[in-house]
Amino acid sequence: MQFCDECGSMMHAADGDEMVCSSCGARVAKDEEKADQFVTTEEQSGDELIETEEGANFEGKPTANDVTCEKCGHGKAWYTIKQTGSADEPPTRFFKCQECGYRWREYN
Repeated sequence: MQFCDECGSMMHAADGDEMVCSSCGARVAKDEEKADQFVTTEEQSGDELIETEEGANFEGKPTANDVTCEKCGHGKAWYTIKQTGSADEPPTRFFKCQECGYRWREYN
């Protein structure tokens, strides 16, 4: 993969040995050395991952003592966050009481 030196956008192959920028139209010769290279990123640790598969046996992340169960008054719950509206709206937090299992949601 090659990126444009002018604007940083991804370039695509054109006719012959030339690359063309998808955004600004700049043209450069294919860089065969860059074509053989690849970039890796750090692997995520397991504690950063949240299982989102339907029916998964996962309760969510534990809350700090900032919530109170409406049913039993317990101060700790499990929670997950999901984007339920459009991208410009805040996400919704879903809670499950660690004591009685009652579930509720909080809109920000």
